[in-house]
Amino acid sequence: MIVAEIKPFEEIKNMLEGYKKILILGCGTCTTICHSSGRKQVELLASDLRMARKIESNEINVGEQMILRQCDPEFIDRVKGEAEKYDVILSMACGAGVQALAERLGGIPVLPALNTVFIGVTEETGVWSERCLACGECILWRTGGICPVTRCAKGLTSGPCGGSQSGLCEVSKDTPCVWQLIYARLRKLNQLHFLKESYQPKTKPVHPRKLVREDLRSKKEQTKG
Repeated sequence: MIVAEIKPFEEIKNMLEGYKKILILGCGTCTTICHSSGRKQVELLASDLRMARKIESNEINVGEQMILRQCDPEFIDRVKGEAEKYDVILSMACGAGVQALAERLGGIPVLPALNTVFIGVTEETGVWSERCLACGECILWRTGGICPVTRCAKGLTSGPCGGSQSGLCEVSKDTPCVWQLIYARLRKLNQLHFLKESYQPKTKPVHPRKLVREDLRSKKEQTKG
């Protein structure tokens, strides 16, 4: 999932300076799972903004709304009518959701309430860790399901550097060397032969990228017909 955290309140308040009618829009998927969005977070942020403006004797109208995914036009279109009643949208989604809203809503400013941090997993309640860089050339099949591109401080894809000691990364002694983890996993899976094979260095993707599934597009056209 995409992991994000809410921006400092003062930054949010400064972004909204001059706006009188604000719609806070929560996203019900990734950012809700990492407790940065969701109905509770939307309500709390709305309450804080109302209180801050009240203290300043600065009139404000704050609306609250949730949609399942802000990165999907289908869900954005459902709130278009409501969004047009406001001066600005404060999005509690990842950066992709903010941009999708801005493109779809056209003339309404869309501001980010969150900082997008990484693609990761939940380790335990309140703890998330990065696991994927979305590099577009997945090699997990030969590294035991452990990504060296993301989890190696140097992004090494052909084995450990000379600096790792006692299974720990030389960059951070609190972090295990990912290649030690990969070795242990491959040994357990009886797949150590992958470490003996040579591979071409990974290429850096050219941005921005796009993925097109013609099979899905053709099905959509058939449905319309």
